[in-house]
Amino acid sequence: MTLDPTDPVHRTVVPSLFPPPGYAHAAVVEAGTRLAFMAGSVPLDAEGNLVGADDPVLQAQQVIANLDEALRAIGSDLSQVVASTVYVVGDEPGALSRVWDVVRASGLLAERPHTSTLLGVTVLGYPGQLVEITATAVVPTGSGA
Repeated sequence: MTLDPTDPVHRTVVPSLFPPPGYAHAAVVEAGTRLAFMAGSVPLDAEGNLVGADDPVLQAQQVIANLDEALRAIGSDLSQVVASTVYVVGDEPGALSRVWDVVRASGLLAERPHTSTLLGVTVLGYPGQLVEITATAVVPTGSGA
């Protein structure tokens, strides 16, 4: 990847390793850069109602929308994410792949690939919850957070 000397994050894909599908092997953040460690984003609407019952794709879309809103509230956005973990309730690769497709199409990984892990889990915190995403993001200098 081309390094931008003005970017405090250096994303790396290691040429001697298997090329990752849409993410980076490492993200190095320059010292002095402000970071936000985001709580897990969940598929609840503003009233606390579950969105997309029994549908991991709809839940993933809501989770990403909520993550984007939380990031914007602190002066950041999806393009500033340097690390994420995507949790999907399921034990077969198909459900994980469908959620990963949503994540890749969302802009979370598309514009500036970062380090990411996709995990299948047995249960998440809210009844009916199938998807959750945690993230670490850069908060650009001069933002209102």
